[in-house]
Amino acid sequence: MLRVFDRPVYLKESRELVREITCLEDAIDFLEEWPQRDRDIVHDATLKTCYMAWDGHKPIGVARDAIRSFGRMKGILMKSPGVQPWMIRSRSGGGRVSA
Repeated sequence: MLRVFDRPVYLKESRELVREITCLEDAIDFLEEWPQRDRDIVHDATLKTCYMAWDGHKPIGVARDAIRSFGRMKGILMKSPGVQPWMIRSRSGGGRVSA
C-alpha cells in the first residue's frame, strides 16, 4: 500500500539533482541511502518516525514533517519547483506548422 504525502518534499541530492519525495516509501528509501558516515541523531529520529508511520503508529503527515525538517536541518530542503516548460501541453496542435 502506497502511503502518499499530501504535498511532495523536494530534497537536493547533488548540485544538479533534486529528489521529489512523494510518499512514505520515498522518504524511507532516501534515508536508508543516506551515507553511513553522515548519519546522526537527526537522521536516526527521522528514520524512526517514518518507520513508525509505516507501522501505523504515527500519522503520515508527521512523517512528511519529519523528512521536511531533516532536509531543512541538513541544508538540502528545496522549494517546490515551478512549472517547467516541458510540463505544459500545447493546445495549438503540438507545435506543428501547416505548409
